[in-house]
Amino acid sequence: MRRLLVLLTFYSVLASCGSSKSSFSPYHKYSPQQLQRDYTIYQTILEEHHPGLYWYTNKDSMDHYFNWGREQLKDSMTEPAFKKILNYVTSQINCGHTTVRSSKKYNRFLDTTRLGKMFPVTMKVWDKAMVVTGNLNRRDSILTRGTVITRINGKTKEELVDTLFANISTDGYNRTHKYQTLSNRGFFGSLYTNLFGISDTYTFDYIDDEGQSKVITIPAYKAIRDTSTRPGERVFRPSLPKPSKKERRRQAADRVRLLKMDTASHIAMMDLSSFGKGYGLKRFFRNSFNALQKNNINHLIIDVRSNGGGSVTNSTFISRFLATQKFKVSDSLYAIKKGSQYQRYIQNNFWNKLFITFLTKKKKDGNYHFGFFERHYFKPKKSNHYDGKVYILTGGNSFSATTLFVSSIIKQENITVIGEETGGGAYGNSAWLIPDVRLPETGLGFRLPLFRLVIDKNTPKNGRGVQPEVFTPPTVEDVKKGTDYKLDKALELIKKDKEQN
Repeated sequence: MRRLLVLLTFYSVLASCGSSKSSFSPYHKYSPQQLQRDYTIYQTILEEHHPGLYWYTNKDSMDHYFNWGREQLKDSMTEPAFKKILNYVTSQINCGHTTVRSSKKYNRFLDTTRLGKMFPVTMKVWDKAMVVTGNLNRRDSILTRGTVITRINGKTKEELVDTLFANISTDGYNRTHKYQTLSNRGFFGSLYTNLFGISDTYTFDYIDDEGQSKVITIPAYKAIRDTSTRPGERVFRPSLPKPSKKERRRQAADRVRLLKMDTASHIAMMDLSSFGKGYGLKRFFRNSFNALQKNNINHLIIDVRSNGGGSVTNSTFISRFLATQKFKVSDSLYAIKKGSQYQRYIQNNFWNKLFITFLTKKKKDGNYHFGFFERHYFKPKKSNHYDGKVYILTGGNSFSATTLFVSSIIKQENITVIGEETGGGAYGNSAWLIPDVRLPETGLGFRLPLFRLVIDKNTPKNGRGVQPEVFTPPTVEDVKKGTDYKLDKALELIKKDKEQN
């Protein structure tokens, strides 16, 4: 009898554990009181700590958006509905480092949920056009790569862009970053679905190969479970040897940084998709510039189009191999506050507060300045310094520390920046220390940059990114053919330079 009671107790515990894990529902609605509490914490923390809250949006306008958000919280709503409100308000700050994140429970739910209906196509969007880059319905022979779309479910490109842009955070008034964000894989469909909901079918107005306007309605994409094998049937899958931990690290690093050299033409290309820590970038830069010198490489292409930033130490380190004169990272770098009544909701608050206390100095303006970077000049490297021609490829995904890298060397005669403006602000940004904040009721989070950085006070504060010297925008034909038009432009300039010399 005792054994039976123990077993029953054991199974009841298992059942309760199982039910607690599955108790989360994305359809759960939070009361107006819960939403108001989270919203108060969200607004107060931003007003107390965000150093660039009124940088590009004045206080009266920002107060209007905060009030608008609060007015929406009169009824119960789900986490996604609340997140939509926070997304809109947050994007009005015009800070690319301040974004809203789903709760951890919601993310775990998404990870364990089988995909259902999905927006059927991926898009490339820019000021001139909205073009299909991929179709999940592979049998669709109409909406193929390169097809120009003019309307989706009756909404024009301009109407869609206005609505989607209002929910994307960016530095200042940078539209290039927003266009590129929409064009990143799957983002257009994801944001469209969040704002307009999922549909069973989608109607697309498009331009056919003869230049005629046409209309087609296609179903949402449905992920189909693989039923090619019978229940219980064993399928032979050869077991492949698992790569070692060292090999996995090397593969991860190669996806982030890679140097390719053509010793015959004396041209090299360096792919840099991050300045983050953990990829051995300092050693990579040392070895790379040593190899460039040994192989007499005269022309170097550096691709930072997908580089969202990372460690300023890494971005500054590569700048020193290219810079011809000393440079600073910033003219000013400061936080506006140390403590907070809601500091328990701010990630790493103890360490961030310690950093501000001991490594900054409060000045007459009332702000806590990180004087080292405001005063320190970085000198060019003497060993393996690169003096050849450099072509830097940039775009809307070039962000944060990548902007610092481009800004530090763009004025040199041997440097040519090709592509589109950087997604990161040319004047500066709010970043450096960026803890997550978790709201107690819904678990929603948002990124909170603590420092405001002005790169060069003499740069116009116009809310734009670093402008390329050779502007190379996409064309419909480029998208259709899948050509790398920015790289092609760099190679064209190298060819011209060789012919002249």
